[in-house]
Amino acid sequence: MTKPHFTKKQRIVLSVLTFFFIVLFIHLFIFRTAIVDGHSMAPTVNNQQTIIYNRLSYLFDSPHRGDVVVIKRDEQTYIKRIIGLPTETLSYQDQQLYIDEIPYRQTFITNERSYWTHNIKPTYIPADYYYVMGDNRRNSRDSRNSLGLILKQEIIGRAEMIMYPFDEWQVIY
Repeated sequence: MTKPHFTKKQRIVLSVLTFFFIVLFIHLFIFRTAIVDGHSMAPTVNNQQTIIYNRLSYLFDSPHRGDVVVIKRDEQTYIKRIIGLPTETLSYQDQQLYIDEIPYRQTFITNERSYWTHNIKPTYIPADYYYVMGDNRRNSRDSRNSLGLILKQEIIGRAEMIMYPFDEWQVIY
């Protein structure tokens, strides 16, 4: 059997098409983009930045405390940080977060004023639910108010990096 012989032009077209389909596959099934709408995650992620999130992050694993996640609820997309995990009890007293009555230091918040939030009565988080907050505590719709607890199925991926504007490119922690 003879090996097919392609012209240089055919090889270039084949390479471009292969590249296009690989990028399309990655975009459809693994990585997606989202544009941040609002200031609730500042300074970690800012308004109008474009992020890349991984849709497969939680296929075989569960979200971890501190993960920045993308949530889809009622056709709205939210970007928040996981604070409370299933079966934990969370409360907030005198600007201190408690998880199962143990003080928890929020190392991902760099601005001390961002810590501010009203007191939260002890809240039990049932199995398959998560408690989320924006890093900008003063300006965030999250589990403390209108969003409430988040079902694992509503978490569609983990935010991995800021991709635009290009001069603000960085990995999200």
